[in-house]
Amino acid sequence: MNRMTVRHGLVPAYLLLCLVLGGASAAGLVANLVLQIIALPLIGWAVWQLLQTGPAPQLRSAVILLGLLVGAALLQLIPLPPALWTLLPGRGPVAEGYALIGVPLPWLPLSLAPHNSVYSLLWLLPAFAVFLCIIALGAFRARWVATVIVAVTLLAVTVGALQVIGGESAYFYEVTNFGVAVGFFANSNHNATLLLVCIPFLAALQATLLRRSGSARNASAARFLVGALYAVTFVGLLINSSLAGIGLSVPVALGTWLTFGRQKPALRRTLLIGTIVASAAAILLIAVGPFGNNLFGHQTANVEQSRQTSFALTFKAALEYFPIGSGLGSFQSIYHTQEPLGSVTGTFMNHAHSDWLELLLETGLPGLALIAAFLYWGMRRARAIWAAEDRDPFAQAAVIAVTAMLLHSFVDYPLRTAALSAVFAACVALIAGARPYARPRSAKSTARHLNL
Repeated sequence: MNRMTVRHGLVPAYLLLCLVLGGASAAGLVANLVLQIIALPLIGWAVWQLLQTGPAPQLRSAVILLGLLVGAALLQLIPLPPALWTLLPGRGPVAEGYALIGVPLPWLPLSLAPHNSVYSLLWLLPAFAVFLCIIALGAFRARWVATVIVAVTLLAVTVGALQVIGGESAYFYEVTNFGVAVGFFANSNHNATLLLVCIPFLAALQATLLRRSGSARNASAARFLVGALYAVTFVGLLINSSLAGIGLSVPVALGTWLTFGRQKPALRRTLLIGTIVASAAAILLIAVGPFGNNLFGHQTANVEQSRQTSFALTFKAALEYFPIGSGLGSFQSIYHTQEPLGSVTGTFMNHAHSDWLELLLETGLPGLALIAAFLYWGMRRARAIWAAEDRDPFAQAAVIAVTAMLLHSFVDYPLRTAALSAVFAACVALIAGARPYARPRSAKSTARHLNL
């Protein structure tokens, strides 16, 4: 095994670790700490490389977006004088608290939970490592990244089946969704996200297999194998029982089929319209159908723990702290101030179960601006990927996967696990147009090549 092969295997190997070990947040403290420690030298190597050579022109926008993300988070930690922070929305009760105990107002940062803000940044280290190692080091092959995602997903389906059949002994975390297939995760919805991501990457692998099949017999064998793997994936979604996962599987599957299928050009517009209608119908059916979802359905039990309640209280708090926000990682402490005293029990809401709402609360207008910039960049890159003469199937798969994760984030928080944030980071790097590392030719070898 040569050095280039080892280098190209770096991100796939680390991504494998993230997918297996990073399936929980608070419940996976030790495993996540290991992933964060491993991420530090990877980030250091990648940053050193960026400082030496700078990013490739097509990658600069992605690197700038990452810099803005880190910069916005660090700005929340800068101490401000009392004359300034007391003017910010939502800080009145904090000032009143100091007055009640007779303590002079200290300098405080924008974040109302600065320690949790630092903690939130540490949780992003695995994602930063994956992104930077792809962008700066080219330490990957897209086919290997896709293979890791698909392989872990299929293994997770097997593990999930054992969990449903075998009871509590097959689960990896003490705090989890017992009775359904969670795979390597603590939350069944997060496992559903991975299953959704698997669909387009499985199609991209099929496209590369068909290109290399060499004969009709090999092509038929490849289609049969991939068809069987699709069947396993959709069985995994059914035993996972995530309503959002099942609903989103329709647009993800149809979008993947439109992207990688061989439809006649005359039918593509009709099929596109049909895909949009079918996707909207599937999501609407899950939302308003008699499936017991706790967002749109009528609540008769555990109203305080429903998405209806968490969404309403989180949005109310977000308006109180707008436009600056309450600070990264401050959700739990802020949410407690919004709950009616009569509904407070020993069970607490750990997240809003909507990352979009939670980010609105914690980051306010700056967070919205950064999200808008990312979405604008992503749409421009997607347009360029589809307009290319030689389309990159893995970049196309990454666009579909990122879209699925962002849509699922409206009703959950998949990107707050190291596993899925690392997958998201890999997809963003693929969308940016990163290329695997290629050893530079020496002057002597270049001259020999030109003389041939």
